[in-house]
Amino acid sequence: MASFVEEQFSLAGETAVVVGGTGELCSAMAQGFAQAGAKVVLVGRDAAKAEKRLEAIRAAGGEGSFLAADVTKKAELERVAAEVGRATIVVNGAGANSPTPFLDISDEEMQRILDVNYKSVVFGCQVFGRRMIEQKQGGVILNITSMSAIRPLSRVFTYSATKAAVLNLTMNLAREWAPQGIRVNALSPGFFPAEQNRKILQPERVAKILAHTPMNRFGEAGELMGPAVFLCARKAGSFVTGCHLTVDGGFSSMEF
Repeated sequence: MASFVEEQFSLAGETAVVVGGTGELCSAMAQGFAQAGAKVVLVGRDAAKAEKRLEAIRAAGGEGSFLAADVTKKAELERVAAEVGRATIVVNGAGANSPTPFLDISDEEMQRILDVNYKSVVFGCQVFGRRMIEQKQGGVILNITSMSAIRPLSRVFTYSATKAAVLNLTMNLAREWAPQGIRVNALSPGFFPAEQNRKILQPERVAKILAHTPMNRFGEAGELMGPAVFLCARKAGSFVTGCHLTVDGGFSSMEF
């Protein structure tokens, strides 16, 4: 049994670049990759936060490093890609959000969220996708979307639009790059308390979310490890591309 599981889900020999890997959710995915045998590279802006994430990865027996970059700038991702060399797994998970009412959203706020949530994903796919194609050894790209990509959630208008765009991009690239052996999938967490959404989780909103979640609780970051490893594993996920995997405690199965 153990050998079968290891064979199906092993990431030994893989190099996983996790853009946005200093955040709570993506760092948990990175830890899952590391424990499955991958060499992990966290990409973000905050070196102190990255070191904290790397301590957890190393404490669990994994191997990881950090590269600082502004992921909204393509040139910086090109630099990261050059430093990494051959990346076989790429996670595009940088995120920004705001609870601003729709009529009050400023140009500056909208552009900031678009840059972080959508442009960084486009650039990540362009930079690393091109390298995967040129290296002719395939690879996996995992884009992080959201429940708001498929459900109308209040007070996250620009965020929701960017996540819907990421989902559409994911499906298009899955179709485009399948002949090159590159799988492109989306992982959509449900409600996981994290830095970027705590400011919108007031008590009455929490009550509504839990009432709409059959499992009646929030997700825990560690519960994203298994789904992320599955989608990126060469054997277990070998025929999975263009997939939108929701990890939401049943939220998306409920009627509005």
